[in-house]
Amino acid sequence: MLTPHYSPSSLIHNPPSPRDITLSLLLASQAHLGHSTSLWNPSNQRYILGVRQGIHIICLETIAAHLRRAAKIVEGVSEKGGLILFVGTRPGQDRAVVKAAKLAGGCHLFERWTPGAITNASQILGHGKVVEMDMRDRVKVKSPNVQADAQKLDEHEPPKPEDVNKPIKPDLVVCLNPLENYILLHECGLYGIPTIGIIDTDADPTWVTYPIPANDDSLRAVHLITGILGRAAEEGRNRRIRRAEREAMEAAEGG
Repeated sequence: MLTPHYSPSSLIHNPPSPRDITLSLLLASQAHLGHSTSLWNPSNQRYILGVRQGIHIICLETIAAHLRRAAKIVEGVSEKGGLILFVGTRPGQDRAVVKAAKLAGGCHLFERWTPGAITNASQILGHGKVVEMDMRDRVKVKSPNVQADAQKLDEHEPPKPEDVNKPIKPDLVVCLNPLENYILLHECGLYGIPTIGIIDTDADPTWVTYPIPANDDSLRAVHLITGILGRAAEEGRNRRIRRAEREAMEAAEGG
């Protein structure tokens, strides 16, 4: 077996961390290859290094800089306990999306986005069950008398129907193919939910809050970027859990 060699499953089962971002790694994943010059979006001009054989070439240093910034954002949101939604609806993106969501302790979507799941969430997702978790990612167990006590305290003001099992909106959305998920990005913009997206030369970088200029048609590049963002979220999540456990121990010792 040749060494080093490319193993397609390694980027999914053992994704690299943000510290492993190198230009050679991005080059090997073909993240720099854009679309034909006839399909380009002029808004991407600042990301393009040049043209080769009629194809736009994205600057590798720009890709690395934007990917590191996105990783910092994902890590910060995860450390604060925010909910991250990973979205990838193209064939072959499902395994990477699920793996990143598991690392982040967040949610994933690899099928069609349901329009109105954010703007009209109470009608579409209102029948779902809301699970409350603490800063250590453990499900909070409520006392059986908590609801009865709350009703006694609020008898003069009963809960509104729209406040019962109100769906939770994500704090950050990572979209691997913005072109097919414009409705999702539009709904996020209406509610001020920040978004991260892989922007190829034919896409509009203004659709997302934090664009990552890269080749969104290469599964290797998509798996690499998704894995790095998942690792970043895992680092922020682990840091949050360690801090919460330390604070719980200090509180127990002090009490």
